[in-house]
Amino acid sequence: MLRSPPMRSREDIEAYLLRAGHPFEEVAEATWLVKDPEASGAHVVVKLDEGIVLFRMKVLELDDHFDRPALFEKLLQLNATEMLNGAYGISDGNIVLTCALRAENLDFNEFQGVVDDFTMALGNHYETIKSFRKA
Repeated sequence: MLRSPPMRSREDIEAYLLRAGHPFEEVAEATWLVKDPEASGAHVVVKLDEGIVLFRMKVLELDDHFDRPALFEKLLQLNATEMLNGAYGISDGNIVLTCALRAENLDFNEFQGVVDDFTMALGNHYETIKSFRKA
């Protein structure tokens, strides 16, 4: 009989954070703020919620000065061609990177892959995304 792996707990996520070596702090119950290892000022929020591990990073505030149709098209293109883990989205007036993974299957490599993907995406795409802001 096949057995499913044990559900990842809060302690497992903290162990992944410690193993990754990125500075972090718990900001709420089962919610951590992970500092960008490149020290760009961006942070990844990691939250364990009902068997799902949610990752989120604010990229840029979306104000009325953006060419929204062109920007949205570019974000969709980036999602389809360059994002391995997660996707760009819009939430609360911000461009964000988000990813959700089932906690029961999450291993350290997947966890670290999301954090690395977010960091790399921000480094590679930030100037392009910002360029859609009209002067």
